Amino acid sequence: MTDRLYVGSRKGLFELARRDGAWEIADAHFLGDPVSAVLAAADGTVHAALDLGHFGAKLWRCDGAGAWQELAAPAFPPKPDDAGDDPHPWSLGKIWALEPGGVPGRLWAGTMPGGLFRSDDDGQSWSLVETLWRRPERRQWGGVAGGEQPGISAVLVDPRDPADIRLGVSTGGVWASEDTGASWRLINEGMYAEYMPPERRTDPVAQDVHMLARCAARPEIVWCQHHNGVFRSTDAGARWGEVTAIRPSKFGFAVACHPRDPDTAWFVPATKDERRIPVDGKLVVARTRDGGRSFEPLSRGLPQRHAYDIVLRHALAVDGEGERLAFGSSSGGLWISEDGGESWTMPEARLPPIAVVRFAADEN
Repeated sequence: MTDRLYVGSRKGLFELARRDGAWEIADAHFLGDPVSAVLAAADGTVHAALDLGHFGAKLWRCDGAGAWQELAAPAFPPKPDDAGDDPHPWSLGKIWALEPGGVPGRLWAGTMPGGLFRSDDDGQSWSLVETLWRRPERRQWGGVAGGEQPGISAVLVDPRDPADIRLGVSTGGVWASEDTGASWRLINEGMYAEYMPPERRTDPVAQDVHMLARCAARPEIVWCQHHNGVFRSTDAGARWGEVTAIRPSKFGFAVACHPRDPDTAWFVPATKDERRIPVDGKLVVARTRDGGRSFEPLSRGLPQRHAYDIVLRHALAVDGEGERLAFGSSSGGLWISEDGGESWTMPEARLPPIAVVRFAADEN
C-alpha cells in the first residue's frame, strides 16, 4: 500500500503522508495557484499541472529528492487557414488529465480544448496526437459546464498493452486506439444522451462522458460515469450497458474501479444539472461489489446533515490494493477510507476547493 496522497486544489498542491495510523499534511507546494492535474509515481516523481488563467497552463516535475523543475507545457500548432470554421481554439486552456503510458518515460496528457498529447521523455517535451485532433467529429464536441471548451478527462492505458488506449471526452464520447494513437474509432454503442433531441439521443459524439475507470487486472472491464447515468462495458468499451441500480441518484462526476476486482466500483452521487449538490444534503459514496446489480450507500464518517459538497471528475481515487480510497470536494472537504469505503475519516485540515486527488503509485 502507498502512504502518500496528493491533493490538487484551487490554492495549491498538498502532500499527505500516513504516520502512526493517521493521515496528515506533510508538505504544501504552489500555494495560491490552482492545480488541475497530478501524477505521482512510485519512485517519488510527481508531475503537477497548474491552471494560471491569464498566465496560462504550466507544468512542473518533482524528482524523487524533492526538487521541482518547470517543464514546457503541451502546445498546439498554429491554426491553419483551412480550419477557420473550427469552433474550438487551437491553444492550450488547461491540462486536465495526466497518466503514465505503460513504458518508461511515456506520459499522456488530456487537455482543454480536447487535445491529447504524448511525451516519451517523462514530460520534458510533448507532441499533439494530430490523428485525433484532426478527426472531423472533434468539431462537434461540446463544451464542459455549459460553455467551456470540450476536454479529455480520462486517458486509460491497458496495462497489458501500452498501445491500447481509451479516452473519455466531455462532451464527445469514448474513443479507442489500438496502435498508440495512430488511428482512432468512436465506441459508444449502448450509451444514450437524455439531454439531446430524440434523433440524436444515441449519437455517439453527443455523449457527455464525465469520467472513465478501468480495472487493472481485467482491463476489458470499464466503468463510465456519464452525465445522465452510469454505464459498464465488458469488452473494453465497444458496447455499454446501463447500470440502473445505483442510488441515491445516477448523476455524478467521479468513478473509481477496484484494481483487482472488476465487479467493485465507487461513485459519489449528486442531484443533477442546476443543483449539483448531494441528495437530501447527505454526502455518501455508492459502492457496488457485484458488477452494478446492487449498490450500498456508504456514509460512516461522512456528514449527513447540510452537506453540500460536490466531487469533481478527478477527485476520487483508489490505491493499488483497492483498500484505501480518498475523495475531495469543491467545498474543500477531504475524506480518506482504509477499508474500501466502509468508514471515512477527515484529516485535520481546512483545504481550498479540490479538483484532483491521487495516491502515489504502489512501490511493488
